[in-house]
Amino acid sequence: MKFVDEYRDPAAARALVAEIAALAGDRHHKFMEVCGGHTHTIYRHGIEHVLPSTVELVHGPGCPVCVIPMGRVDDGIALAETPGVIFTSFGDMMRVPGSRGSLLEAKARGADVRFVYSPLDALRIARDSPERTVVFFAVGFETTAPSTAITLLKARVDGITNFRVFCNHVTIVPPIKAILESPDLRLDGFLGPGHVSTVVGNRPYRFVPEVYGKPLVTAGFEPLDILQAIHMLLLQLRDGRCEVENQYRRVVADEGNPKALEILAQVFELRPHFEWRGLGFISQSALKLRPEFAAWDAEVTFDVPGVRVADPKACQCGEVLKGVIKPWECKVFGTACTPETPIGTCMVSSEGACAAYYNFGRLHREVSVSLSGRRS
Repeated sequence: MKFVDEYRDPAAARALVAEIAALAGDRHHKFMEVCGGHTHTIYRHGIEHVLPSTVELVHGPGCPVCVIPMGRVDDGIALAETPGVIFTSFGDMMRVPGSRGSLLEAKARGADVRFVYSPLDALRIARDSPERTVVFFAVGFETTAPSTAITLLKARVDGITNFRVFCNHVTIVPPIKAILESPDLRLDGFLGPGHVSTVVGNRPYRFVPEVYGKPLVTAGFEPLDILQAIHMLLLQLRDGRCEVENQYRRVVADEGNPKALEILAQVFELRPHFEWRGLGFISQSALKLRPEFAAWDAEVTFDVPGVRVADPKACQCGEVLKGVIKPWECKVFGTACTPETPIGTCMVSSEGACAAYYNFGRLHREVSVSLSGRRS
């Protein structure tokens, strides 16, 4: 199958791993994969098993569900429990815990909460239920924001006035900058996010090498994509280069998707600040609806509580999202916190690092240490 089988070729993988080991040498290298999709590829396909012990991958804040703070989840539940509201959401937000439970628990209490595959599904529900107000829980980076924008434009054109968006879209550059300015972590380079880059391109990342002196390689999501991106980072370090490179050229253009960017600018503007789980408030890091779309803005129509809620003391999702600790270093990972009984978002989301570790068997530090010992 084109663009799948050839990116999982064992012989090509072995050759790349040998070159990675030669380039890495005896020096320890630490690279962050920003995107949660990369994390799942790494652990689904056992990439961490075959890399030399001198190459360490840490996980970044690129899981859009994981970075939503508990207070915004509570806001969503408050909207869902408002009389006359049909609350719609992507599936991976349904089990994210807030201080008052999850959206699924709100549904069990009697709220009309429905799972949808796209915001257009929510708009269709609004068209079919004119007597109710339909709210869509919009979550995601620039990857999913264009679909929300298109839906709002269609709602305006079609005159659908009972549709609202609870906007929680975030942008990728500010958290990368926050990571680079964090005293907790020292990195040698980044695997840049593939999906976001299909929209924004590679140009927004130029500040990473130019200001912070770290190389970045935008990577795809197959095993050989990840290995080639690591190889490209190591080549930059060997050659004394520091730049943005594009491994995912079959999908990502340097200038991004101009039409998608145009639609985003038409519908959204930057928020002055937004709270991120584990990273705190980051200025101009999230999107809100422009004033001309206020009639479709749930935060304008409804009295959203907007209360900050602290994470449970036992949960260390924030440290996981910053790459400071690995999931198995969290005190409750795999015991009190599991996919069936999640305490934090990283265990719930399909892109969460904790979910990747749990689902693919990386449950204990001893496993990681023994694997590292076999590699070295």
